[in-house]
Amino acid sequence: MRTALLLACAFSCLTPSLSLAQTPPTPEPVTFGPVTLGYDAGLPQLRFAAGEIRAALAAQGAAVRELPVAEALRVQRGRRLILQVDPRPAEQAYTLRRQGDLILATGSDANGALYAGLDLAEAIRTGSLGQLPAGEHKPHIAKRGIKFNIPLDARTPSYSDNSDSAQQNIPEMWSFDFWRTFLDNMARHRYNVLTLWSLHPFPSIVRVPEYPEVALEDVKRSTVKFDDTYSHTGTDMVRPELLAHLETVRRMTIGDKIRFWRDVMQYAQERGIEVYWFTWNIFTYGAAGKHGITQSQDNPITIDYFRKSVRETVLTYPLLAGIGITAGEQMQARTDEFSKEKWLWKTYGEGIRDALSLQPGRPFRLIHRYHQTAQSEILHEFRELPAPMDLSFKYAIAHMYSMTNPPFIESALPHLGPGSTSKLRSWLTVRNDDIYSFRWADPEFAREFIRNIPGPDKVAGFYMGPDGFNWGRDFLSRDAAAPPQTVIEKQWLSFLLWGRLSYDPDLPAAHIERIIGARFPQVPAADLLSVWSRASQVIPEITRFSWGDIDLRWFPEASLSHRRYKGFYTVRHFIEGETMPGSGNLDILTWRSRLLAREPMNGKTPLEVTAALKADADAVLPRLGALRRAAGSHQELLLTLGDLEAMSHLGNYYAEKILGAADLALFDKTAKPEQQASAIAHLQAAHEHWRRYAAIYSQQYKPQLLNRVGYVDIPALLEKTAADIAMAQSWKPGTVPDGPRKRGGDRPFRP
Repeated sequence: MRTALLLACAFSCLTPSLSLAQTPPTPEPVTFGPVTLGYDAGLPQLRFAAGEIRAALAAQGAAVRELPVAEALRVQRGRRLILQVDPRPAEQAYTLRRQGDLILATGSDANGALYAGLDLAEAIRTGSLGQLPAGEHKPHIAKRGIKFNIPLDARTPSYSDNSDSAQQNIPEMWSFDFWRTFLDNMARHRYNVLTLWSLHPFPSIVRVPEYPEVALEDVKRSTVKFDDTYSHTGTDMVRPELLAHLETVRRMTIGDKIRFWRDVMQYAQERGIEVYWFTWNIFTYGAAGKHGITQSQDNPITIDYFRKSVRETVLTYPLLAGIGITAGEQMQARTDEFSKEKWLWKTYGEGIRDALSLQPGRPFRLIHRYHQTAQSEILHEFRELPAPMDLSFKYAIAHMYSMTNPPFIESALPHLGPGSTSKLRSWLTVRNDDIYSFRWADPEFAREFIRNIPGPDKVAGFYMGPDGFNWGRDFLSRDAAAPPQTVIEKQWLSFLLWGRLSYDPDLPAAHIERIIGARFPQVPAADLLSVWSRASQVIPEITRFSWGDIDLRWFPEASLSHRRYKGFYTVRHFIEGETMPGSGNLDILTWRSRLLAREPMNGKTPLEVTAALKADADAVLPRLGALRRAAGSHQELLLTLGDLEAMSHLGNYYAEKILGAADLALFDKTAKPEQQASAIAHLQAAHEHWRRYAAIYSQQYKPQLLNRVGYVDIPALLEKTAADIAMAQSWKPGTVPDGPRKRGGDRPFRP
């Protein structure tokens, strides 16, 4: 009560607050005298925020005195920053109020106060504390998450483990230093959900009394080199030869492992982050062959084992927010008592019910993915679940860097929300299987994408991440230190944009420039952001034109799919290729048909796509020299500029390849030699652009094995671009006829 009276007195004459969407004025240099920081040190979220403020002030040479709120408000001289919680129903919200040298940051809960404190720390770092606008803030999207395929152990793999990045990161998954860095950065960027995805995590994370032999001691990795022969559904992720050659990377009992994950979840909670485990089914890695457990869908022992494992996972981890489940990718499409949804209810549904009967009132959520099942079957089988349930939809299939309004969810929207038969909401899986290497950043693309996400009546939140790459430490870069930085640190601006704009899509562009300017003061922030944004438009542009819906069908960094699909996308593949549904792009054969028939195009033509790609590259490449000279020896900035150069050369490559494919398609129909000659010239130019792309790429990155498309060696693919020239030189007219073509693709929703 005493604190409340002090606050009322302090703010009785406050000036009106500024509009949140208002662009702040250019900040003046701030000179810090003594600073008093008031907060409740008993709240871990506020301790973290105070630490960020303390570090920012220390970098400015300011002395900080830290006091409880009531004492700090009695201080009469110097700048005062107050962090406090005033509980109210709005979650994660906060207000900023100021008068003179007093700034009061009040959260509706501890997480809202955390975000308010992070705002203050950022304003100090960027020199804009004096212009920090007063006002109210609340999340645009309530749940903002990361999708993390977690390589726990060779014996309990995830979906992505047959890759270099996953194998190199197995020890890191059991390092608290890694999770401290990762979770701190999640909080800084305003993410509040971490989803950990595994084919079958239970042997590595829980002890099941009825099945004692299943729990695994230690953390192991195979010394056998993985290759690109593995199934794309995880069915052979643990091969006998892998288990015959194991090395121990950490000594841990199952008790140690349980304590480790409890500590991770506790730390996550202190950063305002909920943790979920997600699984695919039915996988029994680490358990098969013990106690009669098999992979069989109708094995009653396996069903009981899963049920008990789910029960123990819920009971063992009081801070676990929920479990997400998948009706695939190793389930039979049965219609008997062992159908997919009946099996999932008997295991996960009953396991959750068992646990919650022992912990009544425990908050817990089930997220059921739409993948490889139907909504009606989910609703029928899980009708007695004693916990909230959400659904989960693959929003842009595997390619978030494509359209800002992917159309695939349209068929599901009538079945979601309070007015639908389900009454349920869906999470969005926002898959990034487009960009693994580069530091992407285009604020306006991210802003528009986020604003186009359906509202909270239908969408509960999102989790963003790849299936084909591991977001642990960055072992891909050639300059990697020991230990390498985390991917979330390397690609800091990309993570910042998606997290911050999901919380507040009205975050001004000028503010983003200030953040960049504070990190890279060597160069004009507006200039750097301009070229960064233009280079970042290349991959969305080409993915809208060359569409392969799932990850193994299209990896734009390398013009590649898995060799069992198409392998490297040749000029013929471009001629015959599909464009992204809903993009408005015309594929080459449709364009050819309309051009030769003199029909209206009614869409974006291949030539317009190439013009956009060339314009992006032309907006970047001529400006890099001056930026590099200004950067001097700043290694991170130089590597960032290298990424922008690489993406620009890649854009030029795709532009020339599309032009070559367009001319070759015309030659295929008309047999005019000048069109063949033009196609060859464009493909020769494409070859030279790939040479430049490979040169800068190989300076910064190593070849790697990816689990979805196989080996990626950018310089080695130069011979594939040369083969396109030879293909055009030997092309025979009439190779690719007109006619209807059947579109294939993933079905993310079944009613």
